[in-house]
Amino acid sequence: MFLELQNLYFEDLTLGRIERMSKTVSSSDIVGFAELTGDRNPIHLSQHFAAKTPFGGRIAHGLYTASLISAVLGTRLPGPGAIYISQTLNFRAPVRIDDTVDVEVKVVELIPERYRARLSCVCSVKGEVVLDGEALVKVPSSGVQKVASA
Repeated sequence: MFLELQNLYFEDLTLGRIERMSKTVSSSDIVGFAELTGDRNPIHLSQHFAAKTPFGGRIAHGLYTASLISAVLGTRLPGPGAIYISQTLNFRAPVRIDDTVDVEVKVVELIPERYRARLSCVCSVKGEVVLDGEALVKVPSSGVQKVASA
């Protein structure tokens, strides 16, 4: 899954602008995330263990779901050149293998003097919010160019 790159500058952003993406979570996604992060909690990797938990089966890492927000920020809104400043996350419900996570990122505030945007971030599965929060990002300006050193 690779999103087509969209490069937006601060001047291109408007309040209410929304970008979306969807990703169906596979067992290999969860295993790969565990390998990358070292988070080998058996609730993510062992059906036998996870079956005995209140979830009744394996679930995706919460930060895997959050990383889908990062995919939107880095590729679509605002896209390449954006710098993550902060992110709040509220984990509302589990994400399971074969769930399709719908991610929506929306511009809720623009801070022109610092070229920053505050973004509402919501991940849902079948209309149920599984994760929400806000991101603050520094957005490249079309009027700012790097000055070459002499």
